[in-house]
Amino acid sequence: MQIDLTERILLHLEKCDKVNTLDLVSILNEDHQRIIGALKSIEATGSLVTSEPTSRKTLALTEEGAYVAENGSHEAAVYNAVPPEGISQAELMKSSPNAKVGFSKAMSHGWIFVDKSVTPPVVKKKVDKIDDIVKTHLVEIRQGKGEGIPENVKNEYKKRKLLQEIVTKSFILSKGPEFSTKLQKLETDLTVDMLANGLWKDLKFKAYNFEALGAPPERGHLHPLLKVRTEFRQIFLEMGFTEMPTNNYVESSFWNFDALFQPQQHPARDAHDTFFLNEPSSSHKFPMEYLERVKEVHSKGGYGSQGYRYDWKIEEAQKNLLRTHTTAVSARMLYKLANNPDGFKPVKYFSIDKVFRNETLDATHLAEFHQVEGVVAGYGLTLGDLIGTLYEFFRKLGITQLQFKPAYNPYTEPSMEIFCFHPGLGKWIEVGNSGVFRPEMLLPMGIPPEVNVIAWGLSLERPTMIKYGINNIRDLIGPKVDLKMVEEGPICRLER
Repeated sequence: MQIDLTERILLHLEKCDKVNTLDLVSILNEDHQRIIGALKSIEATGSLVTSEPTSRKTLALTEEGAYVAENGSHEAAVYNAVPPEGISQAELMKSSPNAKVGFSKAMSHGWIFVDKSVTPPVVKKKVDKIDDIVKTHLVEIRQGKGEGIPENVKNEYKKRKLLQEIVTKSFILSKGPEFSTKLQKLETDLTVDMLANGLWKDLKFKAYNFEALGAPPERGHLHPLLKVRTEFRQIFLEMGFTEMPTNNYVESSFWNFDALFQPQQHPARDAHDTFFLNEPSSSHKFPMEYLERVKEVHSKGGYGSQGYRYDWKIEEAQKNLLRTHTTAVSARMLYKLANNPDGFKPVKYFSIDKVFRNETLDATHLAEFHQVEGVVAGYGLTLGDLIGTLYEFFRKLGITQLQFKPAYNPYTEPSMEIFCFHPGLGKWIEVGNSGVFRPEMLLPMGIPPEVNVIAWGLSLERPTMIKYGINNIRDLIGPKVDLKMVEEGPICRLER
C-alpha cells in the first residue's frame, strides 16, 4: 500500500542524512515512479522532508548498438565476409545491411585492402586476426562496466548512433524541520466542533492549492434531434429559404384540413388519428370570404374541379385540434402571400417543428414527432423543378441516390413518395413525401393561376435515428432516453 512505502522511505531517511530517490529503487526494491508518488504524499502532509531536484546521466545502447553487442560491429562483419581469395567490392557491399559503414571502418583500421593488381580489383584481408573492440565496449556498457572506456571513444559511439545518453530526473531527500517517521493526517475542513472545543489550535490543516483546477461544472448538452435540426435548418438557409413561424401547436380543422382541400369525411379527420381539443373545442375567427370559397370548392367544385360533392359543414371546420402536420402553417403563409397588398412575389419557405397524431406507439412511431417541410411558390413551376430541388436538397444531406414513387395526397397532384438508398441497411427506404399543390387549394386563396407551388416533407426523427444508430424511437424521445447518450452524442455531419 502507498502508506507502507512512505513509512519505509522515512525510516530509511532516519538512518542517513541524504539519499537519492534513484538509489531508493534498489534499496527498497520499488519502481522509481512509485517512490516519487510516495514522496509527493509525504510532502503533502507538511515539512517532514526536503527534496532537491537533480538529474543523473547514464549511457544506454541504441537499437543499432544492441544489435552490434549481439552480432559484432559492422566493420567486423565486413572483415569476416572477405574470403581468402578476395571478393569484389560490389559483392562485398551485399554482405550486410551496414556494409558501407563497415567497409569504411575496416579500411581505416587496416583490416582489409583493395588489390588493384588484378582485373577487376578485389578486396582482400590485410591481417589474419582482428579484435572487435566495439562489440567488447558495448557489452561492457550494457553490463554497467563501462567506466574505463575513454570519453572520446564513447563520443565516437554516440556519433555512430550506437550509444545514447539518458537523463533521469530524481530528488535528493533530507530531513525536514518537522521530520517524523509517521505521517500525520492533515485536516481539510474546519468544523463547528473544532471551533467550539478549541481543537483547531492543535490540528494541522492542509494548505489550499489555489492553482488547482476546480471540478468541471455541469452543463447542458444538445439533444441529437436538435443537432440534426440545426443541420437541416442550415441547408434550407443556404438554399435561400425563409423560416415560417410554427409556434401555434393548436390549429382549427379549417386550416389543418379544409384549406388543404382535404374532405371532411377523410379518415385522417377521425378521432382515432387526430387529437381534438375539449377546451377550447372550436374556433370562430376565419377570413369569411376565403372560407366561403373553400366551402364552394369542396361541396360544388370550381377552378376546373368537380369537388367532393358533399354537404360541407362549418361546425367540422371549427373544431380545434393539435396540428397533424406543419402544412397547416404553409396554408396560412400562402394565404397571406396571396393577399399581399404589393402583389404576389415568388417565395421559398421552410419549417421544422412538432406535429401530433393519435398513433399506436411502437419502435418507429410516437404520438408526436417533427416534420421538416419545404415550400416553393413561383411562376410556371413544374414537376421537374420539384425533382431538381429535391436532388439538390438531399445532396446537401449527403444523399445522392434517390427514387420517386407516385402517391396520393388530397392537396397535391402529382404526388411522389421519396426513397433513398441506405448503404448501411443495403436497401431503399422511404424518407419523405412531395408534390405540386392542387389548384383547388391555391386558387381559392387568391394565388395567381400561373403560379405553382411545389412542396415536400420528411420526418426529423428518421434521419436522426439513422445518423446516430438508434433502432427504437423511444430511445430517442421520451422518459426512457439515456441522458448519457445525449451527453456523449457526436456533432452531426450529414454529409458523412
